[in-house]
Amino acid sequence: MPAIISGSRNEDRRGQTPAGRHERPDNESHESNRVRGDVPGVPQFKRSYEEAVPQLPIEEMKALVRQGCALVGDGRVDRRSCAERVLIYFRNDVHPVMSAAGDRADCIAYLMGNHILAERMFRHDLRAMLYAPLHTVIWKDADGEAWFSLDQPSTQFSSFGIPAVTKVGFELDRKLAQLLDILDVEVTPALTHG
Repeated sequence: MPAIISGSRNEDRRGQTPAGRHERPDNESHESNRVRGDVPGVPQFKRSYEEAVPQLPIEEMKALVRQGCALVGDGRVDRRSCAERVLIYFRNDVHPVMSAAGDRADCIAYLMGNHILAERMFRHDLRAMLYAPLHTVIWKDADGEAWFSLDQPSTQFSSFGIPAVTKVGFELDRKLAQLLDILDVEVTPALTHG
């Protein structure tokens, strides 16, 4: 069994203690707001969602990285379109595996986000990758009702206490509100603040 190492983590990416930073505790707790909207059905909403949120063009991204392209701020990447949209990084159709265990509910989980926005948080605190990309789920409950769920980005990213990271969380809230509006899912007022 791997050892659990505890101790204060007060080093930046280069292993140097930043001036003026206070010690972070080993364990931190924070609240997160879970957002849920009803959708017409898992297969129907899956199609709409995947049309509205395109798959990350992974081969293009790999080619740019091989060419030494800085994915943030390089002219070879259309920053405007990248910054304005969210992308699907990974899709996991959970249903086939879970049905093998006797579970009948349908569920598709996604990692979705935007690498340009993620980098704006990463530069301040690498732990932001705990929540980026965002985890979203299209699922069906025991009554057969279909839902789209995610944890509200601003409540996750504000947990780091870094204003620049929190600001990106609010931007993601607004992007999600716009996406849900496009998908005809009722938008909770919590996503449209700030």
